[in-house]
Amino acid sequence: MKTRAITAFFFTIVMVGSIFLGAYTFSVFYLLLSLMALSEFYKLIRNSGIKPHTGIGLLSGGVIFLSLASCYFLKFEARYLLLLIPLLVSVFIAELYRKEKAPFSDISYTFVGLIYTNIPFCFFYALGFSFSGNTYNWHLPLAFLLMLWASDTGAYLFGRKLGKHKLFERHSPKKTWEGFFGGVLTSVLVAIAVSFYFKEIAAPVWVGMAVLVVSFGTLGDLVESMLKRSLDVKDSGTLLPGHGGVLDRFDGLLIAAPIVFTYLYLVLN
Repeated sequence: MKTRAITAFFFTIVMVGSIFLGAYTFSVFYLLLSLMALSEFYKLIRNSGIKPHTGIGLLSGGVIFLSLASCYFLKFEARYLLLLIPLLVSVFIAELYRKEKAPFSDISYTFVGLIYTNIPFCFFYALGFSFSGNTYNWHLPLAFLLMLWASDTGAYLFGRKLGKHKLFERHSPKKTWEGFFGGVLTSVLVAIAVSFYFKEIAAPVWVGMAVLVVSFGTLGDLVESMLKRSLDVKDSGTLLPGHGGVLDRFDGLLIAAPIVFTYLYLVLN
């Protein structure tokens, strides 16, 4: 428990620092984090006997992220994502030269890794630029993380004290409906507090964002639990002592970030 608390403390400082230190630090940090999450996913899948194309996948993930970043920093257009086409085609070509029993499983999981890990991080990254005239504004990324952390804390506390009705016992035996609604409550309270400081968005919009963060963050947690159970592993990695790997720490973000971005895009535009 002590190791977990120390890791959480320093992890929080690093996360918040990466947001406050400006656009370039924010960009580099989340580029690295997205690639670490992707690498972790490929490593997990390899343990099941499937062999995704890790190198091509990581290179493709870097191109996707940097193409998005270039739109904000260099005002490039999205057509630069066309650079991905040769990389993605190369997955099929490389598989032709392998002698694997399930070639299309290898190909499929290479692409699934990008969809499941890299692209959600891109959506989270875009929160820092897309709703402020394409200039960096740390309010939305910070608010998202605060709501996500509040959800985890509320779900743990309420679930531990009041939890009786299992949420999805087959994939996560400890999660309860009481914990889920406790997470909603704490996250909504954080959203209301945020609305007093970040006034560019109305309070009801912040509250709606909090509900989505909790709902789809919980779904992300369940999906990652399903992945680990299917592979018979306890943690996705060992990078964070007491917490597991990057996927363990950001499982909620992976599903919630694209949903929250879409919600804000529709509401604010």
